[in-house]
Amino acid sequence: MDSLLKNISSPKDIKSLNMKQLKGLAHEIRDVIIQTVSQTGGHLAPNLGVVELTIALHRVFETPQDRLIWDVGHQSYVHKLLTGRLEQFATLRQYGGISGFPKPGESIHDAFATGHSSTSISAALGMALTRDLKGENNSVVAVIGDGSMTGGMAFEAMNHAGHLRTNMIVVLNDNEMSIAPNVGALSGYLSRLRTDPKYSKGKDEISDLLQKLPHGSKLLKLADRLKDSLKYLVVPGMLFEELGFTYLGPVDGHDIKAVITMLQQAKTVSGPVLVHVLTKKGKGYQPAEQNPDSYHGVGPFDPDTGVVKKSEGPPSYTEVFGKTLVQLAKEDERVIGITAAMPSGTGLNYFAKEFPKRYFDVGIAEQHAITMAAGMAASGYRPVTAIYSTFMQRAYDQLLHDVCMQNLPVTFAMDRGGLVGDDGPTHHGVFDLSFLRNVPNLIIMSPKDEAELQHMFKTAVFYDGPVAIRYPRGNGVGVSLAESLKCLPIGRGEVVREGTDVLLLAIGNMVQEALKAAESLSAQGIEAAVINARFAKPLDEELILNYVKRIGNVVTIEEHVLAGGFGSAVLELIESAELTDIKIKRMGIPDEFVEHGTQDILRANYNLTSNGIVDTVLKNGVQNTKIRSLKAVLKKR
Repeated sequence: MDSLLKNISSPKDIKSLNMKQLKGLAHEIRDVIIQTVSQTGGHLAPNLGVVELTIALHRVFETPQDRLIWDVGHQSYVHKLLTGRLEQFATLRQYGGISGFPKPGESIHDAFATGHSSTSISAALGMALTRDLKGENNSVVAVIGDGSMTGGMAFEAMNHAGHLRTNMIVVLNDNEMSIAPNVGALSGYLSRLRTDPKYSKGKDEISDLLQKLPHGSKLLKLADRLKDSLKYLVVPGMLFEELGFTYLGPVDGHDIKAVITMLQQAKTVSGPVLVHVLTKKGKGYQPAEQNPDSYHGVGPFDPDTGVVKKSEGPPSYTEVFGKTLVQLAKEDERVIGITAAMPSGTGLNYFAKEFPKRYFDVGIAEQHAITMAAGMAASGYRPVTAIYSTFMQRAYDQLLHDVCMQNLPVTFAMDRGGLVGDDGPTHHGVFDLSFLRNVPNLIIMSPKDEAELQHMFKTAVFYDGPVAIRYPRGNGVGVSLAESLKCLPIGRGEVVREGTDVLLLAIGNMVQEALKAAESLSAQGIEAAVINARFAKPLDEELILNYVKRIGNVVTIEEHVLAGGFGSAVLELIESAELTDIKIKRMGIPDEFVEHGTQDILRANYNLTSNGIVDTVLKNGVQNTKIRSLKAVLKKR
């Protein structure tokens, strides 16, 4: 049988397919996604769950004229396959290949770049309002998951859209609820009834009639109250109705025909509409259906067995953090663990198992998580909020105003600090030092290895003020873990290698690369001193200035943007000390968004490797001390 998918070059090509062919297309798409993600890694379960929904969306709507916005966007693989990217799909999340998220520069069918949660309804409302200003009549559709609906921004947007009564459609992809046939049939009937023009006309006629009767206003109010009571009883989406949306559903998201019918009804409704679609994460692939969380974002795996190909090596920083926090919680019952819908991703699953009463998952609500932590800290507890660096950006005001301004003892465990790899620009944690360094009262640490990470968390949890610890994605360097934890002196770095020709001043995971570079430079007759800064704030001013004055040649190294980062802090220190004739070079990421690719490729691109450091030192004119001294003598002669 000929492949249906290979004949799909744009969404227009599915318009002529019959229902049997659409079901066959869904089967082909699942096979392609499973086989591809088994090689590249990626978001498997979310995409398997939206196959039929995506087909229905492209059957009913006409992109790019109609605007389709995917919340987060990690479930857009099916959309990519239906919009002409089948031949490129094998390059998914690979360096130079297609992105794992919507990307307008990649296709005209990608209406909006996404990667963080709960933004789709706001973006869709903006597009709908500008459509109205232009006098156009295209459809605008936001597809948002039930997880993303836990983010307050989604409800802010719905509240505004309901107030404006703007024509737009929100598709709620709900993969948590089961489908009860009787509820589905009843709600389907109600949806058809409430979108029938005769229904609206009938309501108006009855209202006019009641108004003409004696005490008609009272009768009308009584009828409205009775109507609302019945709606609350039989319609499951009254929360959305109260926000000003017409609620349609729920509908079986794996029944293509039913979803098409519901979306066509939604197009006829005036004002904002919410279509409630029930799906199953991992649909059609048993391992993902049984363990949707494990296959949400997954590395390469065996498609026949579902067994994930685990990389060999030391434990990850995530795992070390999780187990260290358990250890600290056993020492002190004030320790609390908080996450924003990422228990396994942050390593808090270990804590949740050991201390379920002291563990809180707030959903995708980073702002709430941090202010809640502030409330706990103000009540005498020691909360640890585990949030990826990229998601910490979403709660900057809460960190600054609610935690740091009050100098409360909240610890921010910032996983994925630095280049994260294949998820790309929306997920790289390369801005945290810049946006945190200017906040008063906040201590900022970054470990050189997994053992130092342990000591940093001991230090943070028992420090009487706010502390942020940023650490990278991936495995540690393989050092032995600490048997007993100790508190580090605040604002004190360490010299990890002595040298006389150049000072390599590094922070976090770049310390290891600096040490390797120092060994290579030594073989060329250049002796490099290496300092592990440990603290981005406060800097160890005494230690750094002592070596800067003595050596004169400085290279700062950070896996972070150069603008306002660690190197900038060192420059500020040198300037405040009024030092002159200091030669300094900052290594980091320039003023640009970093594309997706493996961590190794991206680090090499930005010279954040031992070889890159060596090249930078040599290009910066660093020479052996004895040679420099000899040249100075010859110059005097």
